[in-house]
Amino acid sequence: MLGFTYLDAIAFAIFAVVWVGYHFAMEGSWSHGRTLNRRMDIYRLQWMHRMLARENRIVDTQIVAALQNGTAFFASTSLLAIGATLAILQSTDAVMAIFADLPFVAPTRSSWEIKTLGLTLIFANAFFKFAWAYRLFNYTTILVGSTPPASEADTPEAQAHVLAAARMATLAGRNFNRGQRAFFFAIGYLGWYINSWAFMLATIAIFFVMINRQLGPDSHWILDLENRKNSL
Repeated sequence: MLGFTYLDAIAFAIFAVVWVGYHFAMEGSWSHGRTLNRRMDIYRLQWMHRMLARENRIVDTQIVAALQNGTAFFASTSLLAIGATLAILQSTDAVMAIFADLPFVAPTRSSWEIKTLGLTLIFANAFFKFAWAYRLFNYTTILVGSTPPASEADTPEAQAHVLAAARMATLAGRNFNRGQRAFFFAIGYLGWYINSWAFMLATIAIFFVMINRQLGPDSHWILDLENRKNSL
């Protein structure tokens, strides 16, 4: 139907299950203290506590501005990617002629267009995540700017404010990670343009690469080293 086979359906189902499963694995209760993203949440809270103790918070606002700029870059890149996929959709005839000469590739016009629309939706999802992360970083800047003075650091109001700022920064970082996750899985999705087997292989490869980055020893060793230094 529409140029798709049962193997295409299986490959897409694996793609969806892997993406959703990775999402819950990285953001569920199991990930607390285990994944690199969740471990960095602790440092966001630590950052806000130390920010509260400072009278001059220019450095803190510059940090948030840098995070906003990085998020804005990815948001604009998402829009460019959406435009590129729509341009590819308009050039279906030319692309089909190129792919017709390649081995192991036999797309139909309808399947090609649906796959391209799916890729467009992935980049659209990434854009919304990055755009929302940008807004959340903006809210974080407001919270940093409205932080009570250092002389009131021990008051319950100041402690509650620090917690709110840390949670806002954490939520912004989480949405930024979701946007990047969409970019990574879009790379795996490109395998579908070759065939279903390439789609499944690329999806699994991307999954293991991302798992290694979250659970691999390199970055965790750096954080553990700092913890060991603090315990001395």
